[in-house]
Amino acid sequence: MNGRLGRVVHTVETALLVALLLVMIGVAVYQVLARNLFGTGIVWGDELVRVSVLWVTMIGAASAAATDSHIRIDIVSRFASEKMNALANRTTSAFTALVCGLLGWYSVRFIRWDYLDDTIGFGAVPAWVCELIIPIAAAVMALRYLIRAVTGGRGQSAAGVPT
Repeated sequence: MNGRLGRVVHTVETALLVALLLVMIGVAVYQVLARNLFGTGIVWGDELVRVSVLWVTMIGAASAAATDSHIRIDIVSRFASEKMNALANRTTSAFTALVCGLLGWYSVRFIRWDYLDDTIGFGAVPAWVCELIIPIAAAVMALRYLIRAVTGGRGQSAAGVPT
């Protein structure tokens, strides 16, 4: 069941990334054409593109965490023994989980301020709704790296969900 859940999560992440990227590119192209050809554009188009970049970044980071595809400096793995590499990977994963957890915690506090201030994100959409992806993706990354730290990366599907 968990292997199936991992595939579903991976499919949803990929679909969201594709949809958001298409929206982002479509709105940006429309804005450029509308401004240059007609001297107009969507009033909130630029803000929508910025929010889309945030969502693509955070979902992409969570997706990269699933397969442990983040950029890394792997000097230890080149010179250390297999046992030392395993320890370094667990330690790095635990530290990454901690950092992602802190990102999630403090982003909730940040979003609360935007909620209390009634800040607008784009159009009539509140900024706090646009920013919800930050703690969600941070929690997903923290969970994926915590699982990797505990299991050493064993027993995970391609989507980073325990099998």
